[in-house]
Amino acid sequence: MYIGGKKDLYLLDQYTIETLGLPGTVLMENAGTAVASTLLEHYEDVEGKILVLAGAGNNGGDGFVIARKLSDQGLNVELCLLVSESKIKGDALVHFNVYRKRQLPFLQLTEDNLNELRQKINHATIIVDAMLGTGSYGNLREPYRSVIQMVNQSTAFVLSVDIPSGLQVDDGHVEEFAIKADQTVTFVMPKVGFFLQEGPNYIGDWKVVNISVPTTLVKKLNLSLPKLITSADVFAQMPKRPANGHKGTFGHGLVIGGSKQYVGAPIYSAKAAFHTGIGLITLAVPECNYPLSAVQLPESLFLPLNEQHGHLSSTALNELELSKYKAIAFGPGIGRFNGGEALVRGLFNELNGQPIIIDADGLYFLKNQMQLVKDYEGAVIITPHPGEMAALLDTTVKDVETNRLAIAKQLAEKYNVYVLLKGHRSIIATPEGNTWINPFGHDALGKGGSGDVLTGVILSLLCQGANAEQALVCATFLHARTAELQAKDLSHYGVTPNSIIEGIPQTLNKLF
Repeated sequence: MYIGGKKDLYLLDQYTIETLGLPGTVLMENAGTAVASTLLEHYEDVEGKILVLAGAGNNGGDGFVIARKLSDQGLNVELCLLVSESKIKGDALVHFNVYRKRQLPFLQLTEDNLNELRQKINHATIIVDAMLGTGSYGNLREPYRSVIQMVNQSTAFVLSVDIPSGLQVDDGHVEEFAIKADQTVTFVMPKVGFFLQEGPNYIGDWKVVNISVPTTLVKKLNLSLPKLITSADVFAQMPKRPANGHKGTFGHGLVIGGSKQYVGAPIYSAKAAFHTGIGLITLAVPECNYPLSAVQLPESLFLPLNEQHGHLSSTALNELELSKYKAIAFGPGIGRFNGGEALVRGLFNELNGQPIIIDADGLYFLKNQMQLVKDYEGAVIITPHPGEMAALLDTTVKDVETNRLAIAKQLAEKYNVYVLLKGHRSIIATPEGNTWINPFGHDALGKGGSGDVLTGVILSLLCQGANAEQALVCATFLHARTAELQAKDLSHYGVTPNSIIEGIPQTLNKLF
């Protein structure tokens, strides 16, 4: 499923209108009808008051259609126009004139009746936000600023049309205020701002409706749009398991990590790999970790490595025969120590073109050696959280969070690396310029060890034959969706890395 920004949606609309010949008034009628139908599907028994708040632009035009359609169903609907009639232009004016000729009720907001509107908002059962839509940018003007605050203070169910007013479509930024919607009904495709910055906190449940703008135009117009990960994408991209497969069929992976302080991280990665179908896994850990690790994970193979002061020594990997492993994960629990950069250089010198995942403090040692990544012949996957990403780029976490999509894409293309920028709504970027956003996951993942689980799932899928992009798409979904499902039974508080690992097979069963 594609995700679009303001310019993208404008190009799709204009092609539909000018080249395909479908008038904007028809698209507006389709949009308003689809929103009204959505309300009727879920709230047809509502006897309370429905208040439609409309601006002067196309979003307001959708609101005029919605109010008319709901009135036709005999519902108690009132339209409030937040601007003077003289400001309504184009397609919106056509539908406003239809509304007036039907002699349907509306309130024209003025300075004198603002308190009247406040009362209507406070007594509404449902409020339809058709004020600004994708036209919102920068500081809010009056009366929108005041009205948005009134709506957010009300107890009504709030449905936003296309995008909550005040939420910026391209980056999810909220300058000061935005509608906190219970539901957003959006047109053609989800908007990029739904999934960036503050966006997820404002959109509520969202739904895409068809208004006769075909998404096949994305390819025709050569638009480079991010994609939203869906269960259908994961089903299509998951490596399939032949019935006559054996442990060799499903690959042998290597996890290099651990330290005296961080014993559990590589174990989580290995357990997650086993629970997602890997054939064999070897844990390469410091000698001091081996006894405890072996007890916790008897199904794994082990390589106890030379250590110094509870960390791997800078030469610990020199004797490893890396060619026997189909994919490698480096970094879970490895910690920070003198000699870490030399360890990374040695690792890249010994690799044989197989995919490698760099995670956790492995990224710390990689910071000044990104040329190793760029020059490597195989696929390199990095999995930074915002703090690690900021350190890699020598910038601030705020800058990363403000520009998540662009920063991930630029880094991927610059260094020929697959980037998984973790966080609420994780982002995947590939060297070829493809980008994905994962719409799943929530605070249940906010515990130490969750990222190590994700690394293990990625490793497992690589070993089973997925390419780097496929492994990232599928792993981020399985990881986040499992946490959501586990939280339903365990609560958001009670989900642990182990419960995610144990729940992954159930998520796979639902998928297949």
